[in-house]
Amino acid sequence: MARSVEEIQNEILTAKQNETALQELNSTSKTSIWRLWIYITAFAIWVLEKLFDTHKEEVSEALRQLKPHTARWYRNKALAFQYGFDLLEDSDQFDNEGHDPEQVEASKIIKYSAVVESTDESRLIIKIATEQGEELQPINADQKATFEAYLSEIKDAGIQTTVINYRPDILRLQMKIYRDPLVLDQNGQSILTGKKPVEDAIKAYLKRLPFNGELVLAHLVDELQKVEGVKIPHITLAESKWIDADVNDYGNFQPIDVKTIPISGYFKIENFNGIEYVV
Repeated sequence: MARSVEEIQNEILTAKQNETALQELNSTSKTSIWRLWIYITAFAIWVLEKLFDTHKEEVSEALRQLKPHTARWYRNKALAFQYGFDLLEDSDQFDNEGHDPEQVEASKIIKYSAVVESTDESRLIIKIATEQGEELQPINADQKATFEAYLSEIKDAGIQTTVINYRPDILRLQMKIYRDPLVLDQNGQSILTGKKPVEDAIKAYLKRLPFNGELVLAHLVDELQKVEGVKIPHITLAESKWIDADVNDYGNFQPIDVKTIPISGYFKIENFNGIEYVV
């Protein structure tokens, strides 16, 4: 860890005091030439030590991120996928020769990824999504086929992978919101602003969830309790449904007991028709 400029200065001053040949440098003025040179030298040493600290952190992080055979490694490789680009020979890196940074960045179509191990077989589940207009969505069929070919090229021998590239899990909520009639009307609309703060709070909570993050009903209630005009938020029913791979369409709604992780990696609220505002 880098020392402070003052610490370095003091060490130089101590060394100077112990050097007989430098005893004639005895001015106490902070603007004396020799003291200014000590400060300049100390500052230069401090900058160098800070650079060493930064370099050490970057190397440590690179080693941590690049370590193969981990779920993190596969996640990072999913995010590094470049649609339309070929890999360098015998490498897991893309050939960006002749392409500008904007083209390279535009080719990275996978914006979100999470990798988990299957609970019932030796397999990695790789969940992915892209983003369009600030909304998460799956990549298209051609892009997915190319991504799966890319995985086959870079994955470790013997590792089985399954790519989850689904439309969002649909979240259905039925709630009773005990409201302050001075702040919210019977439709949950703010009398002052005309907005619907409960709906906004639900959308904000879902947006803050990390990709493949756990939805916790108690945490959602905590967020709703912060909404102006809400006295008691009570969830009477919470359900979700997701894409059934066998039929490539949504299955039936299933109840959420306390918490759940979306199969697709992310949620979309069905609608707000199940919210009842009471006094």
